[in-house]
Amino acid sequence: MKFNKLGDDALQVSEICLGTMTWGEQNSEKDAHEQLDYALSRGINFIDAAEMYPVPPRAETQGRTEAFLGSWLNKQRRDRLIIATKVTGPGRGFTWVRGGELSINRKAVLSAVDGSLKRLQTDYIDLYQIHWPDRYLPLFGKLFYDPAEERSAVAFEEQLEVFADLIKAGKIRHFGLSNESAWGTCQWLRAAERAGAQKPVSIQNAYNLINRSFEPALSEVTRREGIALLAYSPLAFGHLTGKYLAGAGPRGARLAVFPPFGQRYAKPNVEPAVARYAELARKAGLSPAVMAIAFCKSRWFCASTIIGATTLAQLEENLDAAEVVLGEDLLKEIDAVHLLYPNPAV
Repeated sequence: MKFNKLGDDALQVSEICLGTMTWGEQNSEKDAHEQLDYALSRGINFIDAAEMYPVPPRAETQGRTEAFLGSWLNKQRRDRLIIATKVTGPGRGFTWVRGGELSINRKAVLSAVDGSLKRLQTDYIDLYQIHWPDRYLPLFGKLFYDPAEERSAVAFEEQLEVFADLIKAGKIRHFGLSNESAWGTCQWLRAAERAGAQKPVSIQNAYNLINRSFEPALSEVTRREGIALLAYSPLAFGHLTGKYLAGAGPRGARLAVFPPFGQRYAKPNVEPAVARYAELARKAGLSPAVMAIAFCKSRWFCASTIIGATTLAQLEENLDAAEVVLGEDLLKEIDAVHLLYPNPAV
């Protein structure tokens, strides 16, 4: 397993990260611990969670994912693991999370950190991320910025101050962004510069073969400012495995169990693009899933690719991508498909 650095002097993370959002909904605590043990045996040191997990978010299950991770974590050598989690942001109606106090203000963040630390059974969080911005931003399948959707938001400087205080207190080591834009990332950087505070070390955004929207603007920001991408959804909710082609819906598959998740990918060019990528993978002697994950980790701006699995067999296959380096000819063929079907899942 290769390791990459987050930030200037920050964290050394495995280039594949274990995602956890199914734990507590599709996966039991026993399943979670089996996945963690296996991932650790394959060289993973980086695990990503969130206070609102599992997904789909429900009042009855909120916090289970961190709790499942915590019951495993307290039996491990803490110093050899990088644990990331996220604070839930406003605007999505999750009134059961912290009583609905979801603005990224001091009171809410302090409450969220303490809740996560308790569930994780640890004294500190290595990477604490804002799950999505406090301000309005079109996200999760919404295409267009609409000024009419603007809402009041906590100032970047105010948010930064509470993260700086948490770092000083030793409750978190570093902080990062998620589902953020190029403009927002630059605002965070300028606020940190003005305050002489630690800047965000990472940005966790969707990135995969059918959504490469990170590349035009945000990749330049990451290079010039020393912030790495943590790519989530590398398989595009399973689409890039090819298992949904021709109307298929395998029993137990996420989109079969939770159809609303399919709306983000119910776009006209998703299936033809996925079919072309699956064909390329088969020609190269790879599974579509392995090729899709290997593509993400081939990108110079991607420090770690976050994978999730509901079965151990899926996890084993996904982790096989750690041993795969895509050749230049295959990468050119991938780019040719991208030119035919640019970002069909954005």
